[in-house]
Amino acid sequence: MLRHDGAGVTGRILAVDWGERRIGLALSDEHQVLAQPLTTLTRRTGKRFPMQRLLTLIQQHGATGVVVGLPLAADGSESEPAHQARELAGHIARRAGLPVALWDERFTTARALQAVREMGGSARGRKADLDALAATLLLQHYLDARRGSGT
Repeated sequence: MLRHDGAGVTGRILAVDWGERRIGLALSDEHQVLAQPLTTLTRRTGKRFPMQRLLTLIQQHGATGVVVGLPLAADGSESEPAHQARELAGHIARRAGLPVALWDERFTTARALQAVREMGGSARGRKADLDALAATLLLQHYLDARRGSGT
């Protein structure tokens, strides 16, 4: 697992905000201070998670760790999607050979949508961008919490 205090960890971290149809990805800078959107992977209904594409992106960008969004219920409890996220995190750790952390992703998509609207935009026809932005918010929250800034 990634160390939450950030001690001894350098290099880029890739975040995965996954869903049934789209998987938003974000990437940190080398110093693990800033997160930025990377891309959104599409998952066709009934098809497997696009693991090989994710592994390729991890390698291409030199990620040294991965954060997977943990979709907890509003009350903090875990349901089936949270169990699936835990399973996915385990698969990524085994296949990529990297430390993987789970991070609470509650409301990241709602916050991403709110941010787009505050900038005068619309999510209409831009769901892929919204998923990458949600992954960015997830990763930035993780990075901030590790540094203790909580912003």
